[in-house]
Amino acid sequence: MTYNRKTLFRAACAGMLLFGVCMITLGSVASDLREKLQLNDLSSGALFSILPLGIIAGSLFFGPAADKYGYKILMVISTIFLFAGFEGLAFTKSASLLKLFILFIGIGGGAINGATNALVSDISEKEKSANISLLGVFYGLGALGMPLVLGLLKSRISFEIIVAAVGIITLLSGIYFLIITFPAPKQSTGVPLSRSLKLIKDKAILTIALFLCFQSGFEAIINNWTTTYLISRLSIAGNSALYALSSFVAGMVIMRLLMGSIFRSTSPARLLVIFFSLILSGLLLLKAGQSFNLSIAGLILLGAGLAGGFPIMLGFVGTLYSEISGTAFSFIFFIALIGNTLINLLMGAIAQKFGIEHLITFALAETVIMILLAISIVRKTKNIV
Repeated sequence: MTYNRKTLFRAACAGMLLFGVCMITLGSVASDLREKLQLNDLSSGALFSILPLGIIAGSLFFGPAADKYGYKILMVISTIFLFAGFEGLAFTKSASLLKLFILFIGIGGGAINGATNALVSDISEKEKSANISLLGVFYGLGALGMPLVLGLLKSRISFEIIVAAVGIITLLSGIYFLIITFPAPKQSTGVPLSRSLKLIKDKAILTIALFLCFQSGFEAIINNWTTTYLISRLSIAGNSALYALSSFVAGMVIMRLLMGSIFRSTSPARLLVIFFSLILSGLLLLKAGQSFNLSIAGLILLGAGLAGGFPIMLGFVGTLYSEISGTAFSFIFFIALIGNTLINLLMGAIAQKFGIEHLITFALAETVIMILLAISIVRKTKNIV
């Protein structure tokens, strides 16, 4: 079956953009939903806990489905889930039904995130990490774009109409996926159990999964706790803290663009040295910085440093397990998302017991662990990747 790599890459970028939008939309309209449905703090918290559960479920499901049935049907079904979720988010008047629609968004988002990364890995004959990095730029554009659109239009258009329009765009993307040609399924009879079990026993992929467990957790604590840290440390307004957090995402987007262009042919080992240097510099600026501008600089460096973790490691996995890349990516994303949840909970416990000022210390400890894991991964894969 012939397919066009450029067309498929554009399709993957569209899917990743949708994932960025789905990850940020609930938080962006949370206050509107609270007012519309008269939700209390407990009910609002329950809504936020549903989304990651859906993402974990979608991430676990997509791999075997992609390997057996191919990417086309998986990406089309994912957009249907997202469409239903966005339209429900916009128009439901029931708090109970809202939970179901948020679950739909999580499942569709988790599946399309995994599918697009695995697809780009499969269609990239070389420089998989660079192409996956470029794909990640579109996640950042979606995550930055949705709050911007809401901020510009909400004074003239209700949030319901904006979210519903996003749902329509999602459905149109699904139609696009339906009409283009995708690679044929790699395992039409299903992934052999022996191959799946090999994933669990492979020391290289287990080490990569553990690295991404910490990587995902690192991103979570920066996204979820930085605003509280800055408000507490610098006594700045909440809006300014949110602006600072946007600079973290911007740093990540810029570095992923550079990975896909200037650093495209740079070896993973050298890139990891650069990224960890940026992470450490960013954390030291945040730790020592007594001004808002220094904190912005620190977050930009931190975003740039964390930009490479997923693309590099997924490039390794795509090369090691090209025959069952969907299942391998599914395994990796599942472990990473579990790490995201557990590390975020651990940071919450530390903040409550010892204070939010220990955020940077906690992040530095994570960095040391990730450096040790990265050294092990490079050694394990140097003769294979």
